[in-house]
Amino acid sequence: MTADQVLLGVALILVLAVGCQLLASLLHLPALLLLLPAGFTAGALTDDVDPQLLLGPAFSPMVSLAVAVILYDAGLELDLRRSRGHARRVVVRLICLGTVLTCLSAALFAVPVLDMSRSAAIMLGAILVVSGPTVVGPLLNFVRPTERLQRILVWEGSLIDPVGGILGAVVFHAVVAADQHDPGSQLVAFLGSTAVGLVGGVLGAGLLWFLLHRVRMSEVLATTCQLAVVVGVAAVCDAFRDDTGLIAAVVTGMTLANLRGLDMPARRPFFATLAALIIGVLFVSISATVTPESLRHVVLPALALVGLLVLVVRPVVAALATARTDLSRGERAFIGWMAPRGIVAAATASTFSATLVGKGIGGAERILPATFVVIVATVMLYGLSAFPVAGRLGVLRPARSRPLLVGGDQWAIDLGRALRSAGLDVLMWAGAEAQRSRIEEAGLALAPGELLAAATGAGAELEGITGVLLLTEEDDFNALASMTLQETVEGGVHRLAPSVGSQGVVAPYGGADALFGAGLTRVELARRYGEGARITVHRVVGGLPPGHELLFLVRPDGQLAPVTEAAVPEPGAGDLAVLLGPVPGGRAEEAAR
Repeated sequence: MTADQVLLGVALILVLAVGCQLLASLLHLPALLLLLPAGFTAGALTDDVDPQLLLGPAFSPMVSLAVAVILYDAGLELDLRRSRGHARRVVVRLICLGTVLTCLSAALFAVPVLDMSRSAAIMLGAILVVSGPTVVGPLLNFVRPTERLQRILVWEGSLIDPVGGILGAVVFHAVVAADQHDPGSQLVAFLGSTAVGLVGGVLGAGLLWFLLHRVRMSEVLATTCQLAVVVGVAAVCDAFRDDTGLIAAVVTGMTLANLRGLDMPARRPFFATLAALIIGVLFVSISATVTPESLRHVVLPALALVGLLVLVVRPVVAALATARTDLSRGERAFIGWMAPRGIVAAATASTFSATLVGKGIGGAERILPATFVVIVATVMLYGLSAFPVAGRLGVLRPARSRPLLVGGDQWAIDLGRALRSAGLDVLMWAGAEAQRSRIEEAGLALAPGELLAAATGAGAELEGITGVLLLTEEDDFNALASMTLQETVEGGVHRLAPSVGSQGVVAPYGGADALFGAGLTRVELARRYGEGARITVHRVVGGLPPGHELLFLVRPDGQLAPVTEAAVPEPGAGDLAVLLGPVPGGRAEEAAR
């Protein structure tokens, strides 16, 4: 290819990747529904987007390293403290049972239906084991199922990728090498690959722990160090043994997520941006390698394979994995309806199929197009049906607001109680242990971990947070936190107004709307509460009670409308008003004066 063709090809892949994600956001669709057809169409119209021509032998290693970065980022969200009891048991069962049953079922089905040799069919079965956070994550963020369901499926997707990648590598080498058909040697190879990945992950986590814990560096430098270590460790492991870099990456992230006392940056905008870009580029690139000619005699048999995986295998795996657990019937059914295939399946098929075709393995030429059909069909099927299915099963998160209240003063706890009595699912966070104890004693949900981890990114998605109210007694903290959270929280971020004439470092100038009416600052509110004023909930019928100040309105659909210095929501019929009552005896004292 000429330099102009390379430039055009790289630019076109990038534009298609970002353009599809932008269009999907505007249409409120999962981006994967657009990325795969866009890449396939571009590959059919021009050779400029064919990554094998653009990058040559470097394409497969670059895909492996890119997926390793995605898995590391996913591993950082796998905090063991967030997955306990039956949820953790279900994840382990899904991985163990799903790997065995999916591989065997797909292989047995592919021999007669796709006209594959036994070796090629086993290779296809191993490839189709994986699911992955690149597909499951965006779909779940779009659907927004209940917190426990999302955690189970995210854990499964993040952990099944490295397991499936290694299984695919072991099967590939067993197929290629005639002396590796012994099941015992294959098991030894699998365990050896797992050990290499685990050792690499532990070493990578240790190195990052030292750099992040012992070396003073900026957030930018800390992020680039993470990227360098993950890519370096994954590359070394892959060079030593194929596809072990995926295990090393996810183990590195998982280890860091569960190390106590490690000051991991909760905000990872660079990683989030990089992961989204990688997903788009990889899906466009790999789908561009599939030609219309290769699909001609594969589409219908592959769709039959999709029917087997979706309607038989996955429901059976889900039923066995959730047996004798406390998951509801709807949760079990939804787990049985969520197993899309993603980028690791495409990357593995792209890497191994060409070599198997060169070795003369019967039916190997159908591995990549069949995998492509399975990916497209499962992504489209689950992407279009997951939301209505989740609604029908009753496992969607409620559309009502779920505010995160930051602060542990008694009045803030009473506000949380009032909002909960108005029908909202309230979450609270406080830094001091005494305040956290008071919150738990009040029966309110306490957000785990640090504030930024709970309020932003995957933490907010898992907890279902729709907005943040900063109610601490530190004006500067409220102001700084509001400026930070505004960049990453999808809902509104509001803070208490600082005291009049405040000389704080940033409090008078911080971002975010100041809560409540003019004059009702943090100091004034605390004073009134200390003198006996209390927070109450009143249904709006013909106006508000005299002497009360409006703080919030909870609309009939469960949406929270706060009073701010900039705007006061208009009460309507059916609204619940959260009010600050008058100080007892205040009027009598004023009359006496």
